[in-house]
Parts: sequence; structure tokens; C-alpha cells
Amino acid sequence: MACRTNVLETVQNCAMTSSDAAPNRELIACKDCDLLQYRPAGLQGHVVLRCSGCGGVLHESSRHGLERTLALALGALVLFLVSNVFPIVGLELNDNRTEVELYGAVTALFNQGEHFIAGIVTLTTMVVPAIEVLALVYMLLPLYLGRVPRFIAPVFRIVHACKPWGMVEVFMLGVLVSVVKLANFASVLPGVALWSFGALILLMAAAALSFNPSDLWARVDALEQRYRPVLKPLAGLGGRRPTAWRLGLIACDACGQVHRQPAGMVGNLRCARCGATLIARKRDSVRRTWAFLITAVLFYIPANVLPVMETDSLFGAEHDTIMSGIHTLWVTGSWPLAVIVFFASIMVPLLKLLMILFLLWGIHTGSQWRPARRSVLYRFVEGIGRWSMLDIYVVTLLATLVQLRGLASIQIGPGATAFAVVVVMTMFAAQSLDPRLIWDPIENEDE
Repeated sequence: MACRTNVLETVQNCAMTSSDAAPNRELIACKDCDLLQYRPAGLQGHVVLRCSGCGGVLHESSRHGLERTLALALGALVLFLVSNVFPIVGLELNDNRTEVELYGAVTALFNQGEHFIAGIVTLTTMVVPAIEVLALVYMLLPLYLGRVPRFIAPVFRIVHACKPWGMVEVFMLGVLVSVVKLANFASVLPGVALWSFGALILLMAAAALSFNPSDLWARVDALEQRYRPVLKPLAGLGGRRPTAWRLGLIACDACGQVHRQPAGMVGNLRCARCGATLIARKRDSVRRTWAFLITAVLFYIPANVLPVMETDSLFGAEHDTIMSGIHTLWVTGSWPLAVIVFFASIMVPLLKLLMILFLLWGIHTGSQWRPARRSVLYRFVEGIGRWSMLDIYVVTLLATLVQLRGLASIQIGPGATAFAVVVVMTMFAAQSLDPRLIWDPIENEDE
């Protein structure tokens, strides 16, 4: 039976004594607003738990979720191998034919001296997706067979760290844009990897949606016959927000386990469940966010002014910027792709810069204006940054494919490197910003 729970019971509304503590009442601290809540007991079927403070998703799971995730991960592993062995797409013009595999594209970038872009493409399309899929299989297959794998805690932390950097779906959209551009002057031949990449995207997305860390650790606890202690919340809040910070608790950013902060603790405190470092607030969050943001702003203008692609052909040399590439797609009738590239490559980086600046301004001024709305804005900023990599993948494929023995060749321009820096810096800025700082002025007001 499906079950959706949009509001959790807060500690303030249901304070317990030590004798009231039940082993099936788990504390959850929202990673965005730090509000401390109870996870309802006995939930079955499709469950979505949302924070009663900011509306963020705290927990989502379904029946047999781990088994489904394992099946999807095994299928994704097979498709990942196929996608990296066979050609993605081929190009044929006047008896000249070239094909490109993902590994070949990366190698070509290294040979052209584009080491930074080659590293970014390798990391986001090969290394990180491979780690994600292999780690899921490593954790879930032994659990399915009834035993706990060794080193499950560090492997889980690796999956958590890799999550923002796997961009197979963005790469696939880049392939589509490249095919449309190339179809205007040559015959484009779809390869086996093109179809396997399409299926890989679906399986990896489904695996990410079905994988729930709470279910994973519940299975581990059951196999090890281990029971998590329920912490006794502090009473007498007097109507103030029951946050983990205020109650002397701290939640793990990786697995969500809530811990009590030991008095007089010196040095790093680590999660008792997954071993991740526990931090009540991200260290130097504002300063690091400012550093990444300023770097991204400095590179934003050259990224849009300098050419991202330089073409040499029998008709002369052309230097294409991001906007000229969008214009080419528009005038050749591919206006839907032109719109997608415009938003992904022009609007998304600009919006991210402005939104992060707005969030930093609110934190600096101690603003209490609609913190829930600003938390939603933060989640939006954190989620859209990966799509700006679209142009990097497009120029990577074009520079690899269009090497037609004196007829035409494409080289990556300096604008592509600047644009890659903007994308990476804005992603780092979003990850460095601690959304709990948005809610701190309200907490300080209650003191």
C-alpha cells in the first residue's frame, strides 16, 4: 500500500522521557533547516517523508527497494561496459569515415593538450558513474545474499560523495546536440554505444531513485542484530524550533544518523554508523562559497566571449562562441535544441551565480525573509548545475569526430576551458554553502 507523509511529528510537539523512548521511533534532523523530527513507525509501501519546516525530502523508499536497486545496478553495469567499448557515433563524408568511443574522445582531448577538459569529461562520464554502479553492486549483492560486506561504511561514503558528479544523462544530451549539428554536412551513423547509453541513463536514474540509505542501514542492523539507540530529546523548549543544534544533537550528512554531541569533545567526531565526519555547520562555508563564486564570475565573461570551438575547412576558418553555436542550431531548424543549449549554457550558469549571490546576501544580513522559500531555491541551485556541462560534451564529441583528412577539422577553443571552470566553480559554490545558515537568524531570534 502506497503511503505519502508530507509532515513529520516534531520533537517539540511530542517530547519524550527516557521511559517513553521506543526502539522504532527514529530521530531525523533535516539537512537543510536542522529541524529535528520523528520518523513515523510502521510505514510500508511507497513512502515519502517531507520536512515540516522547509518541505525538503527527508526519506523516500518503497517495498523491496534494495532488491530493485540491485537489479538496476547490475543491468547498468553491463550497459556501462558496452557503452565504453563500442562506438557512440560515426561520421562519413566523401569516403572519409570516423568513429568515436568515449575512451577515444578523452584520449583525443589529451593529445590535443586539453588536459583540464579531458579530466573533467573522464571524471563525470567514466570514473564517477563506474564507481557509483560498482559500489552499489558491492554493497547490495552481499546484503541480498544475507551477509554484510566488509568496508560497507567507507564504500557508502564514496557513493554519497560521487552523487553530484555523475553526468551520464547530460553527456547523452550532448551527443544528441552533436548529431544534429553534424547532420547538416555529413552522414551521421549511430553506434551501438548510442543506444546502450540511452538505456544506461534510464537504469542509473531508476537505481538512484530506488536506493534509500535508511533501508540499507536498517538491513545492516538487522543482519548484525544491532539496534540503534533512541536519543532522549531535551524538554522545555518554550515554543522554540526544536533543531538538532539547539538540542545538543548532530546529524550525519551522509547517512542521516543523529548523535548527541559529547561535552568537551576535542577534534573530529565521526558517525557511529558510516564513519563520516560529523559537522554541525560546514566549516568556513560562507568564505569558501564566496571564493568559488568570485572565481566563477571572473571566468564567466571569457567563457561567453572567447571561441569554444575553432573549425578549419575548405571554406575557411570559423571561430564559434556559445552564442554563435546556439544561433546555428536555431537557423538550421533545430530550435528545440537551441533553446535547451541556451538555457543550459547561458541561463543556468548566470542564474546560479545570481541565486548563490542572493543566498549569501541573506545570510550576511541575517535576513528572516521566507527561509522555506530560500531553502527551495538552494535545492534548485544545487540540482541544476550539472546541466551546464552540456556544451563541454558537445565540443568534445565534435573535436573528436571532425578530423577528416584535410576536408575539415575542429579544435577546442579557449572559451571551452573557461566555461568548464565556471561550471565546476558554481558546483563547488553550491556544495560549500550550508543551507542551515539560512535558518540560523530565526534560531538566534528565539534565544
